[in-house]
Amino acid sequence: MRLGVNIDHIATLREARKGSEPDPVQAAVLAELGGADGITVHLRGDRRHIKERDVELLKATIKVPLNVEMAATSEMKAIMLTILPHQVTLVPEKKDEVTTEGGLDVILNQNVLPDYIRELEVSGIKVSIFIDPDKEQIRAAHKIGVKTIELNTTRYSECKDRECEKKEYGKLQEIVKYSKKLGMEVLAGHGLNYRNIQLFRNLKEVEEVNIGHSIISRAAFVGLERAVREMKSLLNFNL
Repeated sequence: MRLGVNIDHIATLREARKGSEPDPVQAAVLAELGGADGITVHLRGDRRHIKERDVELLKATIKVPLNVEMAATSEMKAIMLTILPHQVTLVPEKKDEVTTEGGLDVILNQNVLPDYIRELEVSGIKVSIFIDPDKEQIRAAHKIGVKTIELNTTRYSECKDRECEKKEYGKLQEIVKYSKKLGMEVLAGHGLNYRNIQLFRNLKEVEEVNIGHSIISRAAFVGLERAVREMKSLLNFNL
């Protein structure tokens, strides 16, 4: 299972003082040294943390794949067609949300997404959709030709006890198998941490997890390289 590290919160800290530090690019390099298989950032419409310049510098600096989360807008498409990251992940975006609140509604957007995705893919950009673990949404994504999805793990991540975790894990397991049966690459993320990843890692069909907040929080105490290395170790631990 690959580990993508989201470094948005490094930029959030930088923007608290509107200065130049901490530097997201330096954070990405440290995450890479710690064993990250990819770096993820979210370029929001309001530019609350990550800026275009960050994305440009990350693309030029890191050796692992760069994944840019973004809303499916014409503005974002134009930016990505210029920078050409390895991958973009289409996510829903609300102006006042603290973090992404749910998956992209593929059913609602099935008439506009195919052309949007095709233009990115023609330019060599891999496209993923952040999607709720719902069979109807998965079927809709498959119908319009989506090859890669990132399952929203919020419900699993918000569980407060082992019983809830096992229940939500079972639901995710069913959705993952269904998605793989349709021939889709399955990624996952949102709220995963050092504790709940220990059950989640048993979903061997999930090829990559994207984790940000938990790793950056841990890094405040032990450093980013070590925090990434610890998470990577948990993912690779064989029960």
